[in-house]
Amino acid sequence: MRCPLCKKPAPRDGNPDWPFCSERCRLLDLDNWLTGRYRVESALDPSGSTDGSGAREIRQLADELTPPSVDGEFKGERD
Repeated sequence: MRCPLCKKPAPRDGNPDWPFCSERCRLLDLDNWLTGRYRVESALDPSGSTDGSGAREIRQLADELTPPSVDGEFKGERD
């Protein structure tokens, strides 16, 4: 695999900075997130609403994807 920042080889074994090739690239990537150079656009709410109503759908999807426990009750079930 190659480092997502500099494209140098980034071996997984014995590399504490994986998937980056070095601590420098890992910290540069973190800086990109913290300074807003990277951002995640929400695609969950097609109406464009920013009132937080998408959280309900996320919880519902998470509940649907949570496998049942041994006793038949769902893990992560909410009151």
